[in-house]
Amino acid sequence: MNWSAADASQFMNSEDDEDYSPQGSATVTTTIRQSNGVSVNSSPQKSVQIVDTRNYSNQPSVNARAALVMDAQTGEVLYSKNSNTALPIASITKLMTAVVTADARLNMSEEITLQQIDFAGAGGKNSSSTLKVGDTMNRAEMLLVALMKSENPAAAALARTYPGGRPAFVAAMNAKARQLGMTSTHYYESTGLDPRNVASARDLGILVSTAYQYGLIRQFSTTPHYDFNLGYRVLKSNNTNALVRNGGWNINISKTGYINEAGRCVVMHAVVNNRPAAVVLLGASSTQARNNDATELFSWLSHQPKRI
Repeated sequence: MNWSAADASQFMNSEDDEDYSPQGSATVTTTIRQSNGVSVNSSPQKSVQIVDTRNYSNQPSVNARAALVMDAQTGEVLYSKNSNTALPIASITKLMTAVVTADARLNMSEEITLQQIDFAGAGGKNSSSTLKVGDTMNRAEMLLVALMKSENPAAAALARTYPGGRPAFVAAMNAKARQLGMTSTHYYESTGLDPRNVASARDLGILVSTAYQYGLIRQFSTTPHYDFNLGYRVLKSNNTNALVRNGGWNINISKTGYINEAGRCVVMHAVVNNRPAAVVLLGASSTQARNNDATELFSWLSHQPKRI
């Protein structure tokens, strides 16, 4: 499937404007028309409350510095490790970048051309990328490449082209975090390169459950492969999460992250044993350790009762 301007516009703008709340706070009714023409209704957006019970036995051991498994419907904590500690979150940041972009209801068909400033990086880090200055995509594809391939210049360009520019975008990220009750979270920029972008695993459980309510983010973050036609070349891209590429689990939201200060991170929403769950791993020592942790938690969850 290729995301044409028409597809992207239809995908984002098929909501009934009467039912739309720009802040995404109480009632957002979204109808997504996929490329096959089938309409998919997402549930109205609701606030997420976390209930810490941890009444589950045989708790697994994980390599990650912090972890959370939360029932995404009830907010019940099923597994927790250092889940209230604010840590650098690297490109997990881009999940909030996607939420703010979606909330703004901008024209997803608008063409965005990458500028030199989008490659400047943040936090003293360079923004390595297979993208180049002058590459042009519509906003939908810019969001897609930011979520599935974690391209930093794309996330930077989304902030730059937001009404009011980057300062307004970062302000909207922090306002959304406060609105959702993400009390340990702070954002300085939209890519995750800045290690001052921090959140707790608990906060990210809230963010994952919120992001699940956006059909666009569900689809884009779990696209396994995509070929971006840039006109003069085709950029063949794979999802940064091997668990998404391999297709062994029912994963609906995915975002990976890595900078030195954060270690290997991942957040996911998945349905395991008929239970929707948010899974957060921060600060794993390697990509393999992160994948092993996630598989261990999924396997453990698959043997738990659906409800207490």
